[in-house]
Amino acid sequence: MEKERLAYFRELLNERLQALLDEAEKTVTGMTNNSTFPDPTDRANLETDRNFELRIRDRERRLILKIKEALARIEDGTFGICEECGEEISEERLKARPVTTLCIACKTKAEAEEKKKISLA
Repeated sequence: MEKERLAYFRELLNERLQALLDEAEKTVTGMTNNSTFPDPTDRANLETDRNFELRIRDRERRLILKIKEALARIEDGTFGICEECGEEISEERLKARPVTTLCIACKTKAEAEEKKKISLA
């Protein structure tokens, strides 16, 4: 992949990484608020909201790891190369999902196999 395209994806990934880290910081700051509620229903609502937010942040944590792995692939020269077949991943796919490690054909095949396993279970 050309250097300017790699620079574009590096910048895109760094922007997404920073946005996720900023959100994580807001969550940590918001959760240190130790409000007391006389009504148990209000307290239950707060706990439900916090639980939901923690699940979202856990998904974002996994995305942060994938972004860091993608940045490492840019550095080692393997970014944009399918891990399965070794072909280049289309730029359109990388724009839509820059953390991807599979081309469309291999991802489609993997999803079909996964679907087959689920239907057999």
